[in-house]
Amino acid sequence: MTLKEALKLNSEDIEKLKEDLKIKIKNSGVGAYIEQIENKEISSSGNGVPIAIKNNINVKNWELDCSSNILKGYISPFNATVVEKLQSAGLSPFGLTNMDEFAMGSSTESSSYGKTLNPIDNTRIPGGSSGGSAAAVAAGIAIAALGTDTGGSIRQPAAYCGVVGMKPTYGRVSRYGIAAYSSSLDQCGPITQNVEDAAILYDIIAGYDEKDSTSANIPYTKITPNLNSNKKFTIAVIDNFVAQASNEIQTAFNKAVELLKEQGHKIVHTNMIDTNKIISTYYIISSAEASANLARFDGVRYGARKGDGNLKDMYVDTKTEGFGYEVKKRVMVGSFVLSSGYYDAYYIKAQKVRSLIKAEFDKIFENSDLILSPVAPTTAPKFGSYSNALEMYLADIYTIGVNLSGLPAISLPVAKDKEGLPIGLQLIANSYEEQTLFDGALSMEKAVKYIK
Repeated sequence: MTLKEALKLNSEDIEKLKEDLKIKIKNSGVGAYIEQIENKEISSSGNGVPIAIKNNINVKNWELDCSSNILKGYISPFNATVVEKLQSAGLSPFGLTNMDEFAMGSSTESSSYGKTLNPIDNTRIPGGSSGGSAAAVAAGIAIAALGTDTGGSIRQPAAYCGVVGMKPTYGRVSRYGIAAYSSSLDQCGPITQNVEDAAILYDIIAGYDEKDSTSANIPYTKITPNLNSNKKFTIAVIDNFVAQASNEIQTAFNKAVELLKEQGHKIVHTNMIDTNKIISTYYIISSAEASANLARFDGVRYGARKGDGNLKDMYVDTKTEGFGYEVKKRVMVGSFVLSSGYYDAYYIKAQKVRSLIKAEFDKIFENSDLILSPVAPTTAPKFGSYSNALEMYLADIYTIGVNLSGLPAISLPVAKDKEGLPIGLQLIANSYEEQTLFDGALSMEKAVKYIK
């Protein structure tokens, strides 16, 4: 059942739907961890259409731990703005989904709950950090879900699991009540079964919020009433990006381009800044901001508290036992690049390169409406296939530039490889051009329908 169909149900049908989903969740083998707390009953906050919520989004009276031991036992006293908007629109938060600890990762393996399995192939990662949300939707145990995207964390798992994932323009969706990883990059967005459902859910959660200082105070026009798959666009292809993808990704990409041409869209070719510079810039900035944001988790106000000695021992013991390896690593890198003597050499330089990246996107959009790009260089890797952290970071080469530039983007499945694994491509639009983004995505969805 799609979100569009579910919104038409009466209250009795919605309750029956929730019971059916509970059975699916308990019987599913994908390890999506959609329970509020592992091994406890699935809870629902409200009487509306059930929507899965990533485990870093506050739901009042639910435990929120961001899949980290350091926040175990923390009960949220309030709803995030996106949750308030869901409830106002007749939707109901329905369990928290697994994620990489504090959203730091690309595989959902760094979770304190353990890994989430890809429902297409249980030997493969579902992507991250919103892997639990994508897996739940792909497995049919959630109608739709909310995720967060810091460097591709909605779009990459959506591509690996064969569903639709959308990252809004920075500032379009309130971050109030969402645990921060990297404040200048994070955005909340929908993960759904199709493009129209993504537009419906985006319309519900988007808009200005005075409680969020980064929220864009500009007029908002709903997308769904104006969806049009017949519009023709100029779509840019970044050739040096595509060249770094696997042969199967390139083949699917080229076929998608030909189908878009047949639909009447104009394709233009261009090049852009070296992806190595984009990766370096992203991990310097995101780690620096993570270092600042996670300083608050010290055992004093939130979650777990460790250590029986003095205050310093409590800080050390709480963070040593509470944070996982990936989080510790990024916090240490962030502290280093912000430290005296290195701030100018790394952090300031990264911010300058960030401006260059945004300028290059702006230049492309002078002559194009949309950009078509792979989401990841390969299909979903097997668990344990990354030999080092750098290989995992390289999986984000196509997605992180979008976050550095604050642009909207949407990932949708376009093909399957010879093993039946989904291949996703993404469309990128200029800031606040979500209508163009969804119209183009709807056109591509109708055109490709899984390329053979």
